[in-house]
Amino acid sequence: MYQPLANEYAPFYQEYIDLASAGNQPILRRLKSQLNSIDDFLADIPEKKYDYAYAEGKWTVKEVLSHLIDTERVMTYRAMRIARNDQTELPGYDQDALVANTNMSKYAYSDLVDELVMLRQANLFFFKSLSEEDMKKKGNANGSQISAGALLFIIYGHIEHHFNVLKSLYLKK
Repeated sequence: MYQPLANEYAPFYQEYIDLASAGNQPILRRLKSQLNSIDDFLADIPEKKYDYAYAEGKWTVKEVLSHLIDTERVMTYRAMRIARNDQTELPGYDQDALVANTNMSKYAYSDLVDELVMLRQANLFFFKSLSEEDMKKKGNANGSQISAGALLFIIYGHIEHHFNVLKSLYLKK
């Protein structure tokens, strides 16, 4: 069962790798089962919280969802390029600029949830096509070496991280 090595990702991603490494299921099974968690957890967030931010300058719940969508897209794109031996250096991205330049008033909360779920469903078709050899392939993204497989773990752990933040800081009673 594939598990990324420490030399396959930048230290910044360690928390996400750790969150994705808990348990003994293969990463693809975890990514697929996370779909139910995404849908169930987000469906339980009360409507009055959609535009809530826990502090000044923090994202709203809808903006967190937008960030999750953007990040899943970027990380999957990186994984695809790396797995297919494209050695072009991949740039970083400014998560705050992406969120700030997304007009949240145009998005219904339910559409953001559906988009995240459908994006994950579509991405799973790509992820399933990767061999273990593909997962070990490395490229350069945002100035650091990273493997396609580490990106799969990061995608899973990133959502878990933000769900933990939502639970602890946004949804406190």
